[in-house]
Amino acid sequence: MEAINHAVFLSINAPEQADAFALALAMFFGEYLTWAIPALVGLNWLRGSARVRKAMLVATASTMLALLCNQIIGVIWPHPRPFVIGLGHTLISHAPDSSFPSDHLTLWWSVAFNLAIQNVQRGLGLVVAVVGLPMAWARIFLGVHYPLDMAGAATVALLSAWLTSRVAHWYLAPAYRLAMRIHRKLFGILIDYGWVRG
Repeated sequence: MEAINHAVFLSINAPEQADAFALALAMFFGEYLTWAIPALVGLNWLRGSARVRKAMLVATASTMLALLCNQIIGVIWPHPRPFVIGLGHTLISHAPDSSFPSDHLTLWWSVAFNLAIQNVQRGLGLVVAVVGLPMAWARIFLGVHYPLDMAGAATVALLSAWLTSRVAHWYLAPAYRLAMRIHRKLFGILIDYGWVRG
């Protein structure tokens, strides 16, 4: 399996002299686009209905659980990144921590899958999930992940999304009340002006 993982990695990874357009595209998807997730959750929270806000809380819980699982997996089964073993070409700097699963894709897909599973903004969730595919390509192209890291991210994200949606009735009501108290204290003036939903 590792030989196949390495072979597929080398077929996707950038050549020594990467095309400028492909590199710019990979940098956009692999490095910068991740910030769209906190922006998406934040904007939906500020402007969304109570139903949408609750969906954002469950999606956030899904992300937190998924990233915690990634840390545990990395401790139990530390897997060296390609550049640690001298495989392929690495075009960005990265800490030499465990590669499996990809945190970037776990973050991205845990929110996407959760929105789709909750049936709140399902279309948005599906679009975000599809956009994760070029992000997966970019992380491999840039030399910091293997293909199996992406499969691991998808699995962890899907399981976390399913679990946090399934048990939301245990934690969502108190979490929502607490979040709304904080929201009203932080954004009271903006709520009064009608710029943020109360």
